[in-house]
Amino acid sequence: MPHTESTAARSVAPQPLSFSQGRLAALSWGRADAPVWLALHGWLDNAASFSRLAPLLVEKLGIRIVALDFRGHGQSAHLPQGSDYALWGYCHDVLDAMEDLGLNQVSVLAHSMGAAVACLLAAALPERVERLTLIDGLGALNTPIEETASQLRKGLAAYRRPLSRAPRYPDIESAIAARVAGGVTPVDTITATPLVERNTQSTADDHVQMRTDSRLLKPSLVRFTPEQVLSLLAEISAPVLLVEGEQGILCERAWAVQARQAVKELTRHVLNGGHHLHLEPRAVAQVSAVISAHWVMSDRVTSDRVKSDKA
Repeated sequence: MPHTESTAARSVAPQPLSFSQGRLAALSWGRADAPVWLALHGWLDNAASFSRLAPLLVEKLGIRIVALDFRGHGQSAHLPQGSDYALWGYCHDVLDAMEDLGLNQVSVLAHSMGAAVACLLAAALPERVERLTLIDGLGALNTPIEETASQLRKGLAAYRRPLSRAPRYPDIESAIAARVAGGVTPVDTITATPLVERNTQSTADDHVQMRTDSRLLKPSLVRFTPEQVLSLLAEISAPVLLVEGEQGILCERAWAVQARQAVKELTRHVLNGGHHLHLEPRAVAQVSAVISAHWVMSDRVTSDRVKSDKA
């Protein structure tokens, strides 16, 4: 039987937003006066990563979800020539959006690379992050300290080479097929479609061209060491809900186990699905149910504790 999306996922259209004087694009679901969760996507994805999950969470939790396009991704502006897309630079995207939204503190929903950015922000500025909901991502990609020079060498060599042209395709179907065939993690057509639709633009000759900045494909100049990443994870004071896919990138890999052990207050759920389980039609309802149930219970416990302290 073919899978059909829920009524909420199909009926709630997002509102386009922009921040940082138009440099950052975003999508918003939910009432403007509802508590805001900022949603952060993964590498080479965009705000449409949350197009199936956000309506469900908005309906169940009564929140507003604002999903950003990181710089160089989706419909956000590219960095100026000569700039580097360092992981920590995306923290400024989050802080810029918070400033424009008038938020001193925020709950963060984040996937993959977005989860790495969320962890950096929560470690460095704990007073700005109320809670973290991480989807198949925890901490930053890292490089052993003895490989620092070789990582820098690779990055410098890549940045000196001319930029490649943005990929062009005869139609959107071909662009989606290319994403399915060439993705770093497995993704099927129905899962990839929202991401590709937001990340393409029409050309004068009736083709479609990818919006993504091709510099995102270049290796990082510098990465954190494993020890630095674990130290940062240990500094997170906000409660963390980690939702992993059974076919995702974490599971029982040695590094993932270390990363989970480093976080003070972490609740883990492993669900049937891949790295993009929050966008997979067969998995998104369960992802939503787990997230909603966890935070409803957490808020209830917190409320009961406050009442008990006042009594």
